[in-house]
Amino acid sequence: MELILLEKVRNLGNLGDKVNVKPGYGRNYLLPQGKAVRVNADNLAAFEARRAEYEAKANNLLSNAHTRQAKLADVTVTISANASPEGKLYGSVGPREIADALQAAGHDIHKGEVIQGEGPIRHIGEFEVVVSLHADVQGSVKVVVVPEKQ
Repeated sequence: MELILLEKVRNLGNLGDKVNVKPGYGRNYLLPQGKAVRVNADNLAAFEARRAEYEAKANNLLSNAHTRQAKLADVTVTISANASPEGKLYGSVGPREIADALQAAGHDIHKGEVIQGEGPIRHIGEFEVVVSLHADVQGSVKVVVVPEKQ
């Protein structure tokens, strides 16, 4: 399936690129999210007519991401979880819990932006978690997992 990207997509391409993707990825993600349109004469002409608008929107999103990254520079969040005396968690701390803790601290972070490369946290301690704010902008947040007081 050949598509024209309307914004930068990580590991795929930049604004205006013509890309070939698998049909399911195009139909189920790129097209419904408004990240791409099908390649045909009408869409190509419409894209070229609105190219400046798309570039302005992309620059605005990038500057917002840099602003959010600056606010996250030295952020530390503490999450309490049910743990054994040895420090192993009975559950785990995943992106949803980290995003909720960051939102409670006043930061606009969604669970899809929290990247845990090694999987969910399963022990108490301090961890560095990557927050992907844009295809080009990433920040890191320190997450401290402490046992709940019983």
